[in-house]
Amino acid sequence: MNSKSKKDAAPDVLPENIPALLLVGGLGTRLHSVLPATPKPLAPVGNTPFLRLLVQQLRTQGIRRLVMCTGHLAAQVEEEFGNGNQLNVVIDYSKELRPLGTAGAVKFAEHFLSGVSEFLVMNGDSFLEFDLPQLLRFHREHGGIAAMAVRKVANATRYGAVRLDANRRVVGFSEKSGAQAPGLVNGGVYVFDRDILQHIPDGPVSLEKDVFPGLLEHGVYALEQHGMFIDIGTPEDYARAQTLFESLREAAVCGANQ
Repeated sequence: MNSKSKKDAAPDVLPENIPALLLVGGLGTRLHSVLPATPKPLAPVGNTPFLRLLVQQLRTQGIRRLVMCTGHLAAQVEEEFGNGNQLNVVIDYSKELRPLGTAGAVKFAEHFLSGVSEFLVMNGDSFLEFDLPQLLRFHREHGGIAAMAVRKVANATRYGAVRLDANRRVVGFSEKSGAQAPGLVNGGVYVFDRDILQHIPDGPVSLEKDVFPGLLEHGVYALEQHGMFIDIGTPEDYARAQTLFESLREAAVCGANQ
């Protein structure tokens, strides 16, 4: 759908009509030393599984339909959340039989997206305080195939930086490096047009490394967010998340702080 047709379309679809895919199937190898038998998204932060904070955040933002893309130790995730009734959401599970990567997991969940024109995708091991209505408007106004939430950090080279033009269109990605420098990084929250599924092959494939670089010609835009951002992918960051638990919990239940 081009930019004009999005702007001239019917009134905005409400968030509760948009499904959210949560990528929670990774092996979490860097956390094995502290969580040898627990899937990374269920890592306890304070007294709460990290993934529960993400579900609460989505519910606060108006999302009611979730698809959890599981894989490693999937049964533990299903046991924790069930069908979502206790959290006032509806949860389906897309269980990988082998590791598919971040893009492969999205493609594998395609059958849960029937009749959907756009959907949200979130990493299950990072928390970004973001404004969903703002991100949806941004995506529709710019008319690209995808919009990502980005966050300015003091050391972007640890993650790899996102490069934008003056219109906030993504023009490239910088690889991780040893030198420290500030910049914008991918916050792990995306709004995708359904058309993106045509650009993802079956099998193991990465959004960050394989899919996004090839999508730039179709329009990938980035909207900066300014709230909390943390991933729990390393023992050091997981320990830091413990010190931020109260702030994370408040951000999850109170919405974006823009």
